[in-house]
Amino acid sequence: MFEAPYKPWDFTDKGSFAFETVRKRWPVILTGIIDNIYTRNHELGISVRDKTDEAEKASVEEIIEEGKGIISKVGQVKYDMARDRPLLPIPDDGEPLVDVYNTELERLAEKQQNTWLTVPWLYSECYLYRLIRSFFVQTKRWKDYDPFLAQKEATFQKSSKAIYQLATTMHELEQDKETLASDPDNLKVIFKEMIQMCLWGNATDLSMLTHLSHEDIQHLQSVGRDVQAARAEYILRDDQEKVWQHLTSLAGKKDSRVDFVLDNGGFELFTDFVFADFLVTYTPYASKVVFHPKLIPWFVSDVTPPDFKSTTKSLLSPTFFPQEGTPEGAPASDSTAESRAHLHEMVKRWESYIESGVFSLSVPIDSPLGASDKKANFWTSPYPYWNMQELAPELHAFLRESSLVIFKVYVQWPPSTPFETAIGPIAGTFPILSLRTNKADVIVGVDQEVADKLDKSGEQWRYNGKYAVVFFQPRSA
Repeated sequence: MFEAPYKPWDFTDKGSFAFETVRKRWPVILTGIIDNIYTRNHELGISVRDKTDEAEKASVEEIIEEGKGIISKVGQVKYDMARDRPLLPIPDDGEPLVDVYNTELERLAEKQQNTWLTVPWLYSECYLYRLIRSFFVQTKRWKDYDPFLAQKEATFQKSSKAIYQLATTMHELEQDKETLASDPDNLKVIFKEMIQMCLWGNATDLSMLTHLSHEDIQHLQSVGRDVQAARAEYILRDDQEKVWQHLTSLAGKKDSRVDFVLDNGGFELFTDFVFADFLVTYTPYASKVVFHPKLIPWFVSDVTPPDFKSTTKSLLSPTFFPQEGTPEGAPASDSTAESRAHLHEMVKRWESYIESGVFSLSVPIDSPLGASDKKANFWTSPYPYWNMQELAPELHAFLRESSLVIFKVYVQWPPSTPFETAIGPIAGTFPILSLRTNKADVIVGVDQEVADKLDKSGEQWRYNGKYAVVFFQPRSA
C-alpha cells in the first residue's frame, strides 16, 4: 500500500488544532453524549410513574439501566483520555471493522503510539466513533440509537432562513430554464454559485464547531449572492473553471453520473441536494446522482442512511423550522407562504428523483445503523482515502465509473503540497472535485507565500471557517 512521505499527524504540537481536539473538542463531544443519554433516561424515568402494565415498566427500566451502562463507558473514555491512557481494543460486537481497528491498534502498541496523546490523529478520531458505536451495539434497547441525532436536527432547524432563500432561488431557475439551456455561459454563472453554496455549506460541522453560537452558525451558512461574491477572495485555491470545463465535456454522453461522498447532514446535506438538483434538472451534463453515506454515527454530524431518508420528510413538514416567538405548531416566522411553496415544490421533485433512481444512495436507503456494505464500510475505517483501491476494491471500482466524484477531503501535509500529490494513488483514477472549508489544520494546495503570510498574521486561518479551497483532479488519460 501507499506509504506517505510524511508521518501521520499526531498531538505533539501543543499549539495545533490537533492538540486542541484531544484537550477540548473530544471531551465536549463525549460530555454531549452523556448529557443526551441522561436526558433520555430522565424522560423515561418520569414516564414510568404513569405506566400500569408491569411488563411495560420492566421494559423501560431495562432501557434506563442500559443507558446508565453507556454513560459509564463514555465517562471512562473521557477519564482515560485526560490521563493519556492506552486505547483499549474494540469489543467484538458483530458489526464491521472490529478486526481492522484492533489489528492497527496492536501495530501502534508495538511502536508505543497507542495512548490518547501519542496515537496518530486520523486513527484515533475514527477509533473514537467506532468505539462509541460499540457501546450502543452491545445493548438490547439502544442498538438503533444515534446519540447525535437531536443535535443534528436542532442545528438543521436553525438553518431555515438560508433554506427558504435557496428554495426561492431554485424556483427562479425554473422560470429561467429555457434561457439557461440556450447558453452554457448562463449555466456557468449559476454553477459557480452552486459550487460556493455547497462549499460554504460545509462550514456546518458539529464536531468542529463546539463553541459557536446560533448567530455564528447562521453567519457561516449565509448564502446570499452578495455574500458569495465577498467570500470569493477567501478561496485560497479555486479550480471552479477547470471543473466547469470537465462538466461541459459530458454533454451528449449517456448516463453521466455524479457521486457525492457525503459529509455533514442538515444544512450541508440540503446544499448537496440543491447542487445535485441543479446538475440533473437544469444542465445537460448529468443524469444521475449517487450519495455515499456513513453507516454509523460518525464525527457527530455525518450523514447516515436514516438521516438521508428523514431529510426530505423534515423539509416537507410545515412545523420543522420553528422560530423564537412563533406559536407552537406554526410555520417558521422567517418564511412566507410563497417561500414555503417553493421549498415544497423543490423537495417533492427530490422525492420523485429518489423514487425513480435519479437520486440514490450507494447502499439500500433503508439500511439500519451498523449495516455492512462493501460500498460504504471504507468510509468509517481508520484508513486514508489513498488506500481505497487495495482495501475497498468494490468501492473504488464503482467510483471509477463516475463522471465526477465530489469529496470534502482532509489531508495534512505541508500546505504547498499539490493536491494531486497529497491524494496519492487515487489521483487520476476518477475525476475528483474537492470542496473544503478550512476547519482544521489539514490543508494542502495553497501557495507557500500565501500560507506564510496568513500564518504570520496570527489569524487561525486553517480552522476558523473563513477560508476554503476548491480542487479539481481530472481522470488520467
